[in-house]
Amino acid sequence: MSTTAAGAGPTAPAGVDDFDADLPYRISGSVSVRPESFGALVYDFHTRRLSFLKTRPLVRAVESLADHPDVHGALEAAEVPAHQREQYLKALAGLAQAGTIQRRDTTA
Repeated sequence: MSTTAAGAGPTAPAGVDDFDADLPYRISGSVSVRPESFGALVYDFHTRRLSFLKTRPLVRAVESLADHPDVHGALEAAEVPAHQREQYLKALAGLAQAGTIQRRDTTA
């Protein structure tokens, strides 16, 4: 597991090469998030895929991705404890692979 400068935390989980927690992300435009008591339902209108976010901190992190310069900032804002960050990064990497979240262009 690699770490970033200034103690930001782990970067991409092992085996997930295209996810970089040091970059900005956002919810994909074709995705809708519906909060539920257990977390949230996530529906992608493009792929018709239904997914579940199983914790409220994960929902908060996903919903706040666009408000932060990187994934670490979203996890911190969602109050994900440091000892759980790698687990959440793995979940976010899976969401990136599924197309639920995507890298945000910051050159605009």
